[in-house]
Order: sequence, then structure tokens, then C-alpha cells
Amino acid sequence: MSELDTFTQAYDGEHLRGLHGGGPGRAAVVLLHGAGRGSKERLRPLLAQFVARGCRGVAFDFSGHGDSTGALRELSLRRRFEQAVAVVDARVPAAEPLVLVGFSMSGQTVADLARHYGERVAALGLCAPAVYAPEAWDLPFGEGDGRFSAVIRTPESWRRSPALDVLRGFEGRAVLAVPGTDAVIPPPVTEAVQESLATRAQLIRFELPEATHQLGLWFQDHPDDCREFADALLTGLGDSGWTATRSWLAKQLPEGPTIADSRPLSG
Repeated sequence: MSELDTFTQAYDGEHLRGLHGGGPGRAAVVLLHGAGRGSKERLRPLLAQFVARGCRGVAFDFSGHGDSTGALRELSLRRRFEQAVAVVDARVPAAEPLVLVGFSMSGQTVADLARHYGERVAALGLCAPAVYAPEAWDLPFGEGDGRFSAVIRTPESWRRSPALDVLRGFEGRAVLAVPGTDAVIPPPVTEAVQESLATRAQLIRFELPEATHQLGLWFQDHPDDCREFADALLTGLGDSGWTATRSWLAKQLPEGPTIADSRPLSG
């Protein structure tokens, strides 16, 4: 397994503890854990896979999680985004393309970062992702009985999430990891994320039939799936992921014709 080192990033009174490895290469891969008991340690094996493939790799604990300081009740979607920006800007040179990977709640954070960094983002990995109504963004998570919980539990409120608009406009590589059983993310959320990404991205749906919602733990315990997910996300990275699509199309053509160019359809 590739060697990973620890780091500490100070931001807004908190100390965010993280892991990093690799150096300049194909891209910088940023892994973002989910809510609850999520932490960078669950993502260590996946981070090592990306580093072994020639990428810079970064993962960290949001405040109130893992080894970072702070109280989880004080965290919010906005603070998650701001903490991620602070880590990326401190640990990744500005010229490097980004590969953003988010688990569960960090599906929203990945979309927020994709909007922020724009064309610098080469690929997205979304693992059982969640998206949230815009009014939830500033609200502290609290103890589970506050305004944030009320907003996210409002039926169909997620359909107004700005994250879906960001994903519709994304034109790079995207891998959507979907567990066979998910008691946290309703199927319509997953389908809306998939439909949004399918608008312009080069999308792969990565099925894990035996897995449940905690895909960070699944990749930790299933190294073959961990490797395959890393390979799927990095395939054709230099051309936004279209290498794999052109390769498949080329095999379908009769002998003689070749593919000169490709582009996403619109409309």
C-alpha cells in the first residue's frame, strides 16, 4: 500500500486532521467522508489506490469527526464546503486538475466544490450521494431535532437542490457508486443524481449489489471493488473520460471506419 502522511490544517478556529500522499502527476484526488461516524480512516485504502496510480491524494476529517477538533452539532453544509476549500487550496497546487470523491452527505459538498473550482474539476466520484435543499446549506446540524433536520426531512425538498444543476452542467468523467441496499438515500435521489450527470458528463454507474450505504467501509473491506472504483474514475482522465467511450464505440464499428472525434450531446 502506498505510504500516506498526516497533516493538520487550521481553519476558522478548528484543526482539521488529514492524510496525504503522492505528488505532481495525473491529478489531485480529494476524498470526502460522509456524516455521522464518517472519517478519513475509512477512506485510507481508497486514497492509497489513487496514490499508487500516480495521483496526489488528500483526505481529511471535517470538524467534529475523527481526529479533527470541533463539535459536530456546529458543522453545516456551508462549513463543510469552506473547510474542504481550505484544505484543497493549502495542499494542492493551483495548476493541478481535481478529482473530487464524496460519500453520502459529501455528494452535496462535491457539487459545491465543482461549482467553485469550475473547469479545474476533471472527474467526480459520487458514492451513495445525498443532495439537499438550498435552505439547509447555512443551518448547523445541531442534535438532530433542529431546523436542519426539519428541512432535510421535508418530503421532496431535495429536488430543489442547487447540486443537481451543477451536476447537469458537469462535462467531465463521473462515476456513481450505487449499493444494492441503501436505507439512507431514497432511490429517487440516486436516480435524480444519475439523470443530472447523464446530461453532459461521461457517466459510469458502478453497481455494488451486496453493499449497503456505508461505501467507505465497503471499499475498506473489499479491496477488489476499491481497485475497480479507482480505475473506473481515472479511465481517460486526460480527455474528461471520453477515452473509454471511444474505445467501446470503436469495437462496435465494422472494419475500416474509425472515430475521429467525440463530444457530449445537448438538447
